[in-house]
Amino acid sequence: MDRLVGTINYAARDAERMLYRANDHTRDTVRIAPESMPIHDGRTRESTLDCNGYQIVSVVMSPGTSGHLEPATDAACALIRDLCGADRVVATAPPVHRFGERSDLSGQLDNSRPARFAHVDVSDTTALAFSERSRPDSLDHYRRSAHYNLWCVTSPPPQDVPLALCDARSFAREDLILADAVFDRDGEDLWTMESFVLAHAPRHEWVWFPDMQPGEALLFKTFDSDADAATCVPHVAFDNPLAPPGTPPRSSVELRFIAYWA
Repeated sequence: MDRLVGTINYAARDAERMLYRANDHTRDTVRIAPESMPIHDGRTRESTLDCNGYQIVSVVMSPGTSGHLEPATDAACALIRDLCGADRVVATAPPVHRFGERSDLSGQLDNSRPARFAHVDVSDTTALAFSERSRPDSLDHYRRSAHYNLWCVTSPPPQDVPLALCDARSFAREDLILADAVFDRDGEDLWTMESFVLAHAPRHEWVWFPDMQPGEALLFKTFDSDADAATCVPHVAFDNPLAPPGTPPRSSVELRFIAYWA
């Protein structure tokens, strides 16, 4: 099947600046605007990081310190460096494990629920600040930085709540709405960063990769300072209408990286 029709949860275009939390979603102010959209099989099309903003890759998975499967950070840095031709790649945060809502682990770990509205992890302002903060000491300056999310499934196929990616060529900057992502724990708001949520437009082209196996991963951009390359990829978890009853709940792990060109 080249495509399916799925529900993409967008943000309302006319809403005021929105806010969402990592854990306590009862206090979110994101106004959801669901839309039925064609979601194409990404395995049937070619894609590159600088053109479409995403690419499917292979990674080696092993149990991490939490006991859940995750790729080795050093190997992931090397993979990204080889794919994008950067001089240096650094990991910026520990792995984030997420679990579909039907899992007993969903919401039990820090920031462990699927993201149910289309978004981009960082705004341009946040990304530039993070690039400077994570700059390796060996780089006095750099001419380009790009942020990547490596999203790996850790559950067998089919995934009941897979990830959909919006092709970077298909949305306009006016579709991105500034929002505040709040990182909270035990009812306390700890820190906030600026990000984007996505408003609907009929031209958006969504893709997913059905029946992903552990060891397959989606690598996609969340920022690129090079205006001639794909800059970012909005993404969202959606309910797979093809998943049969009793499908095990999806589990996944994300790692985030910044690449630098000297």
